[in-house]
Amino acid sequence: MDGAGNGGRIRKMVFVTVGTTCFDALVKAADSRQVKEALSKRGYTDLMIQMGRGSYVPSKVSEEDEPLTVDYFAFSPSIADYLKSASLIISHAGSGSIFETLQLGKSLIVVVNEDLMDNHQSELAEELAERKHLFYARPQMLQQTIETMDLETLVPYVPGSPKPVVDLINKFLGFPAD
Repeated sequence: MDGAGNGGRIRKMVFVTVGTTCFDALVKAADSRQVKEALSKRGYTDLMIQMGRGSYVPSKVSEEDEPLTVDYFAFSPSIADYLKSASLIISHAGSGSIFETLQLGKSLIVVVNEDLMDNHQSELAEELAERKHLFYARPQMLQQTIETMDLETLVPYVPGSPKPVVDLINKFLGFPAD
């Protein structure tokens, strides 16, 4: 989605994903006029929302007077192409979505679902935000996060090597060291 679009204008897509869950608070926040205007001011042109099991249906917009072109879908067999083509990803705090996005080297805002009872997801998001791999927000703070984020401060995520764990397991099982 990045590239020349209508009239040679550079297209910059924001992809919002809630995974397979219901996270209407994130979908509503992303679909709000204030968030769309904040994204538009940052140079984004397109907003694609994966809404999951939610009941809130975002507005499909492609009019000239709107800040962004907006489209949505509930589910897809794979969201990999959306992740690859997006300039910015706004995601629920599922570890799979977080690490898939970080491994692609994409800018990421993680929005925590406050309605979950045991919210271990917020701990992961907070830790990765502290390490400057992503931005962390709650649905009601999404607009402010977009307005104040400095993408230049993000640090690329480098996955750890599994070798120390493999060596430890091999030693425990009595296999010779490499």
